[in-house]
Parts: sequence; structure tokens; C-alpha cells
Amino acid sequence: MRNRLMPFLTIATATCLAACTQPSEPAVTEVAPPAAVQTPAAPAYDHAADVAAWREGRLERLHKPDGWLSLVGLHWLTEGEQSIGSGADNSFVLASGPEQIGTLRLVGNEVLFAAAEGGPQVLVTDSAAERSEKGRTWHVLAPDASGKPSLVSVDTVSFLVIERGGKYALRVRDSEAPTLKNFAGIDMFPVDESWRVEATWTAHPTPQSFDIQTVIGTIDKMPNPGYATFTRDGHEYKIYPVIEEGSDDLFIIFADRTSGKETYGPGRFVYAKPPENGKITIDFNKSYNPPCALNAFSTCPLPPPENRLDLRVTAGEKKYAGPHS
Repeated sequence: MRNRLMPFLTIATATCLAACTQPSEPAVTEVAPPAAVQTPAAPAYDHAADVAAWREGRLERLHKPDGWLSLVGLHWLTEGEQSIGSGADNSFVLASGPEQIGTLRLVGNEVLFAAAEGGPQVLVTDSAAERSEKGRTWHVLAPDASGKPSLVSVDTVSFLVIERGGKYALRVRDSEAPTLKNFAGIDMFPVDESWRVEATWTAHPTPQSFDIQTVIGTIDKMPNPGYATFTRDGHEYKIYPVIEEGSDDLFIIFADRTSGKETYGPGRFVYAKPPENGKITIDFNKSYNPPCALNAFSTCPLPPPENRLDLRVTAGEKKYAGPHS
């Protein structure tokens, strides 16, 4: 019996060995699909923080050595030559700086400057051109309307040429000006998000402009692309921005029922971004005093009649506590 089973056992053993030595199939590893990339949600808009940052930036700009608080003089040029310095014998007597700085010459619409011979070192930057005359260097001063005005600096004093209504003047600054050193700060209304107004924008079908009067009596023609309409306390109001040269933002010069009481009498300024989808946002919390509220040497624009609002705008800057409020 044993001999009969041996062939079967041999065959079974061989079959098993053959099966057991076959190469195993590679294991299948399942790869999970890549997780979807999660885009971080934009942080929610914080109006109070936005206004606080704007106010901080406003104060930083005012405190700069060449900010509006450093103005110490505005001198209108006449045809011919005029001397400049702190000495009493100059055509333009400055509040500070060296006694003799140099000579200015107005010829038509060109203003030239030459430093005083033997005087202090004077730096002229961004001179439009230079001319030599009898061994003396004359710098052609580019006015502010050029977009890159020439700057004349000596010690803490500097000046540049401004052009207003075809007339030319010197705007003089001093980085040690009392108005800068003794800045009293600016009181403001509490932040109120209801004064962040979304207004409907209506563009003019054809370009228009406003004749904007300034505090010095000149007229500046400024482009007016359209008007904004907003509602406050059930009443509708319109406001007409203008465009400053070199800017796309809407510049709003306005007065309201607080003007001359809580706020600066001639009015205030506020900017808005260009229209988007027929709307603009005017945040009156960012309304601020024009430079002429801070010093006596500015040439601020005044609100056009269309922007004298029959409304109390209790937002933004109040009157400046200094001497020019």
C-alpha cells in the first residue's frame, strides 16, 4: 500500500513546490488624491483699524521736515531781480536762515536763481538748466507745475517756485519752524462707520471742469469727471469731485454745516478711489483740514458752490487748535 501511495505523494509535493515558488504579484499601494489647496480667506475689513492707520499716516506726514507745518513764507515774484535772505536789506526777508542767500530773477515765465557770492553753501537740486553769466552760475528753477520742482536749500531753510494763475511765488520752508516744533495736534470726531458712504456715481457724458477759487484769489481750472449721489437721514446729496494733475483719485473739496463751528471755516478735503461698478466710497472719517488751516502761507482751493452741503458732517478732523484755525 505504501508503494502505491508514493507516486501520488511525489506528484502532490512537486505541485505544491511549483505553486509556492511562483513570483508573487506586487502589492498595490493606494495613493490618496492630493488634498485641495485651501486659499486663506481674506481678513474681514476693519474700518476702525483702517481709519486709525490713516490718521497715524496723516500725523507722520505733518511732522516731516518738508511737511505743511514747516512753511514759513510765501513771496510773490515780480519781473526782474530780487534778493533773498534773512537780512533786512533783502527784497524777500525770510523768517530764518542766512542773511544773504542769493538773487532771483523773473523773466517772462522763467525763474532763475544765483547764490550770493561769498555767501553760505547753497544746494540746488533738479535744476532745469544752468547758465553762466559773468562768472556767476544761474540755475533755471522748475516750478511745482512741472511735477519735479527745483529745490534750493541752505542750512535748515529751503524754497521752491510755485505757479498759480500765471503768477510765480517762492514757497519757503524751515525744518525748525515754530509751527512744526510747537504742533498742537488735531482734534477729531469719533470714528463712525456710518460716515463711510457708498455713493452712486454718474459720469458726465462729455468732460467738464470747475473753476476752483483759492484762498489767495486765483482761479484754478480743474477737471470734473462726474458727481456722486448719496443718502443721509432720508435726504439725497450730490458731491462733485475734481481730479488733480498726475492722480486718478477723486479729490473732494467740501464745506458743510459744521464749517466755521466745529471744523475749519473754508472747508475740508477728502479723497475717494475711482468709480467701480457705478459706485464710489467716500469715507468722511478721513476728511482733513487743508494746509491753510495750519499756516498762513498756503494757496488752498475752496469748495465750489455745488459742494457746500446742507448737512452736518460730524466725521474727520475738527478745527486745528493752532493760530491759523
